Amino acid sequence: MKRREEEEKRRKTTGQSPEEEEEEQRRRSSQSEEEEEEEAASEQKGAADDDDEAKKKERKCVPGIIYLGHIPPRLRPKHLRNLLSAYGEIGRIFLQPEDRQVRRKKKKSGSRRCDFTEGWVEFRDKRVAKRVALSLHNTPMGTKKRQRFFSDLWNIKYLHRFHWTHLSERLAYEQTVLQQRLRAEVSQAKKETSFYLNNVEKSEHLRKKRQRDGEQVEEKTWDFTQRQTEEEIQKKKKKDSITQKRLNKARLMQQESQSNVSLLAKIFNSNQSE
Repeated sequence: MKRREEEEKRRKTTGQSPEEEEEEQRRRSSQSEEEEEEEAASEQKGAADDDDEAKKKERKCVPGIIYLGHIPPRLRPKHLRNLLSAYGEIGRIFLQPEDRQVRRKKKKSGSRRCDFTEGWVEFRDKRVAKRVALSLHNTPMGTKKRQRFFSDLWNIKYLHRFHWTHLSERLAYEQTVLQQRLRAEVSQAKKETSFYLNNVEKSEHLRKKRQRDGEQVEEKTWDFTQRQTEEEIQKKKKKDSITQKRLNKARLMQQESQSNVSLLAKIFNSNQSE
């Protein structure tokens, strides 16, 4: 009843028939639907534009890796980051340390320094990596003469279609190869020692058997000289040099004494004649 009264009041105020009011409501509903469809289409376009922009950014920010063929002594990853960060944003850095044999020789000589042989640097943008490789190759590492690595040259190469996973796979492969080689060497050493021990046991068994049978067993003696080691050769050289110096000193003293004897003989002969 209330709704009907309100509708009648509206009709009286507007002066429209019920058919005209229904048409207006339909128009309004159709306009509202069209507005909703336009808003949805605009939202879809905005989302598509955002996706396109994100894809473009992802395409633009493809990382690139450069290879360093020469690493000067005392250069560390933090120094390398400080030198190359001026040209672009840097991600990961890996420097290959020296071989174990080289490090052992250095430790024997007294230096505990660990240097690197080669390295890889990842830039956030591959275009920056290409630019750096082209511009810095065969140029001094330092810009001023007083800088630490001014005398060393950059040896840079851009690696096309190379990813950081390739480097990790390569390092893992090298590690597995090294472990396999060590296992093979250890197994070969074990085989040699077991073969030697078996032969020793056989010879001992034969010797005891001959002694039981009453046969005369001759003990073998190995007549050979052990090859001198490098330390023994150096010690021998030092001893020879010391003995040679002493002999030279003795000869000089003998010559001086002979010259003094001749002078004394002349002096005494002259006094006797007087």
